[in-house]
Amino acid sequence: MPEVTPAAPAANSEPKKYRPSRAPRTPANEEPAAERACDFRPVDTGYTKADAIAEANRCLDCKKPLCMEGCPVGVHIPQFIAQIRNEDWAGAFDTIKADNLLPSVCGRVCPQENQCEGKCILGRKGEPVAIGQLERMVGDMADELGSTPERKPSNGKKVAVVGSGPSGIACAGELARGGFDVTVFEAFFTGGGVLTYGIPEFRLPKSIVKREIDSLEQLGVHFEYNAVAGRLFTADELFDEGFEALYLAVGAGLPRFLNVPGENLPGVYCANEYLTRVNLMRAYEFPEYDTPVRHGKNVVVFGGGNVAMDAARTALRLGAEKVTLAYRRTEAEMPARRAEIHHAKEEGVEILELVSPLEFTAGEDGFVNGIRLQQMELGEPDESGRRRPVPVEGATLEIPCDVAITAIGTKANPFASPASGVEANKWGYIDTDENGRTSNPRVWAGGDIVTGAATVILAMGAGKTAARSIAETLLSE
Repeated sequence: MPEVTPAAPAANSEPKKYRPSRAPRTPANEEPAAERACDFRPVDTGYTKADAIAEANRCLDCKKPLCMEGCPVGVHIPQFIAQIRNEDWAGAFDTIKADNLLPSVCGRVCPQENQCEGKCILGRKGEPVAIGQLERMVGDMADELGSTPERKPSNGKKVAVVGSGPSGIACAGELARGGFDVTVFEAFFTGGGVLTYGIPEFRLPKSIVKREIDSLEQLGVHFEYNAVAGRLFTADELFDEGFEALYLAVGAGLPRFLNVPGENLPGVYCANEYLTRVNLMRAYEFPEYDTPVRHGKNVVVFGGGNVAMDAARTALRLGAEKVTLAYRRTEAEMPARRAEIHHAKEEGVEILELVSPLEFTAGEDGFVNGIRLQQMELGEPDESGRRRPVPVEGATLEIPCDVAITAIGTKANPFASPASGVEANKWGYIDTDENGRTSNPRVWAGGDIVTGAATVILAMGAGKTAARSIAETLLSE
């Protein structure tokens, strides 16, 4: 018999080992600053599929993915990045949605630089993987992929959620997926909470929020709008109607005031009112929408957080010729995301450091026309870890303005008192254990009403934690 020569192994018999790209971070697709500052178009149009694949190829695919440690809702980041790399878009979408019901939202507004991206190994010597951009891009494919949320069979247990912001949505969605009958009670006429009334269209289009609310309705979540907790109903009345557990996610929407002379002058707004009028009530389309807001030419915003940046950038888009962001510390101490500060300055917002308002003054028409400011200097660090602003004796200045906006923080919404047996601390925030459970064994709470003003993703993490605790409690009874 002739000798048989063994066949050569197939060239592709073993999978090719993945080698990460050494390319720089894929840049965001941002609109030109001078153009976007004139209207409410999105600042960033997002990654294309090619951009996403290129960025996914930068991932080191670490054996110990520290990025996941930085995600408050525990998204399996390496897995969905690998699925993007392999162009498995449906798989990537399902992986993200398994842990995060709001990927399009979180990809746009979460402080990734302090969370998932802040833990990325690549960030130690260069730029981290753009996890937020990748999450957003996949989330925005929801309509294209036509994914339908999965839900366990109904278990007959009823849960009420008060508030349809990030924490309420996360809790409601997790419970609905688990087969619970969930009703969300929202004080406004539409859902989304701060996502709708607080964050401007150029950062988070309202159509994105609506799509996420629609996906919850597909899961079976029922929304009751214009339902003001503590006025139209109390916690005890909800229990009388058959609800077996209550999750409070009412946020911290009461504004803080400066308490200086002239703060009640026409033309002086708190950021909550200003942004709600513009974002939720579409004052930027007056008179088509009959919710006017004063369109100043010389606008001054007080504060250094993301809300202050949103207010300042909104004022620019409403036609202001000059917008000044006045802050009592320096730019280095501002708590706003670095990206928001960069975008604001790029669009023309001027930052006035180390000043604090002493008095608002009025013109002949009775509207605000100027502000007297106290000059400050930085002293020793305070409880926040930042250096405390200290007045410079005898150093004041005056600047003109025809609209002033204060964005110096918020306080707890007063729903705790109508919730029977729920204890709150001296600041009005609800006390809970690590699972979100309050002093009333049938009431849980989470988000800003517990922590004070925080981030969207932290509020969502609290909602998920509470949902697990509610489920375990009700299913064990």
